[in-house]
Amino acid sequence: MIKIDIHKALQAAEGEMNLEIDLQIEQGQLITMYGESGAGKTSTLRILSGLMKPDSGRILVNETAWFDSKTGISLKPQKRKIGFVFQDYALFPNMTVKENLEFALQKGQGKNKISELIEITELGGLKDRKPDSLSGGQKQRVALARALVQQPELLLLDEPLAALDPKIRRKLQDYILKVHREFKLTTILVSHDIGEIIKLSDMVCILEKGKITRLGAPEDVFINKQISGKFKFTGDVLKIQKEDVIYIVTVGIQSNVVKVVAQEDEIHNLSVGDKVVVASKAFNPILYKIDSTKKGPE
Repeated sequence: MIKIDIHKALQAAEGEMNLEIDLQIEQGQLITMYGESGAGKTSTLRILSGLMKPDSGRILVNETAWFDSKTGISLKPQKRKIGFVFQDYALFPNMTVKENLEFALQKGQGKNKISELIEITELGGLKDRKPDSLSGGQKQRVALARALVQQPELLLLDEPLAALDPKIRRKLQDYILKVHREFKLTTILVSHDIGEIIKLSDMVCILEKGKITRLGAPEDVFINKQISGKFKFTGDVLKIQKEDVIYIVTVGIQSNVVKVVAQEDEIHNLSVGDKVVVASKAFNPILYKIDSTKKGPE
């Protein structure tokens, strides 16, 4: 269990912003922070990692205090069992892939962990290459593997896939889920991609101007209806066309395009560009609009 109750005054584009996070995360959960730029998502990760100090509050990880303003506890980053993956990879350019991973080993930690991570993240053919010779997706796999070397209690992912093309992004989403489950991690992800959030997350936390405005399962937060069915895909509405008494909605799902038959009551609030979930109901696909602007419990 991770308990976070912190306050930090930050300088934002519109002036001072008070970051106030009161959150409990169950061990083994993958929770995503979502919100506009400047809402406090990255600052929250930096505070958890020890790279930024709160003004007041407490961070408790598995009954151990990482920060407590009342008692003066503030563990240094190297004393916190954190894995941090940045959007810009932050790899050492003069080291090979294997050397980048070995650099993260703690004193007394065996190198067999490196071999295990190289195998899990499929880096065997790249282990002797340096970062400059790797693609963006390969660098991100190295960054993810390096973050796991110390067997972190908390894995922090700051928009790690934002700069990647859709195909590589989908593959790395699978890697993140794989390592999260295999290593029984507690993971906090920052993402602006609603499809990615729905695919990866147990919970999503909406931040607005430093405050948590909504917390819940992604389907509950982003979608107006409970979803059931054999399949669920997220996509963007490309076209809405009326044919007799029905409508044909063309949806772009990653690199594919699908057409969904819809009734008038299903499309009355849909527009081209909206994000939707295509789900099955009695073997017929139906649409649910994703609402990324919902604020607070309804």
